[in-house]
Amino acid sequence: MFVNLHANGAMTISKFTIEFYTKTDGAKPAEEFLDKLDNKMRAKMIRVIQTFKAKGTELREPYSKHLDDGIFEFRSQVGNNISRVLYFFIVGRRAILTHGFIKKTNKTPPDEIQKAKRYRRCFLNRKENTDD
Repeated sequence: MFVNLHANGAMTISKFTIEFYTKTDGAKPAEEFLDKLDNKMRAKMIRVIQTFKAKGTELREPYSKHLDDGIFEFRSQVGNNISRVLYFFIVGRRAILTHGFIKKTNKTPPDEIQKAKRYRRCFLNRKENTDD
C-alpha cells in the first residue's frame, strides 16, 4: 500500500499507482482522452479511477471489467454517453492507462482491445530495454 500525505494534513492509502502510457512521441492517449471529455463525464471517470486506487482489484462491475488477456476497462456513464478507459497491470501494484474511447456498441470493439494490447507490448518492450 502507498500512503499519500496531503497539504491539509489528510492521509490517503492507495493500493495501486496509476500511470499513463506514454507513446514514443511523448503523447499520452488516456490522459488526452480524459482532457477532451466534458466536465461531468471527466469527473465521473476520475472518481472511478480514484476509487480503484483505494480498492484495487476489489473494484468490479459496473466500474471496472476484465476484457481479454489482462486488459481491463474503467467504465463511466452520464446519460446515454458511455466512456471507457483501458488499462493493464504491471509488477509493483501499478496500473497503466492506455487510452480511452466513447462506446457506441454493446460490446467493447475488438480494435480497442487490440490497441491496448499493442500499447502494453510497446510499454513492456521499452521497459525491458531500459532495465539492466
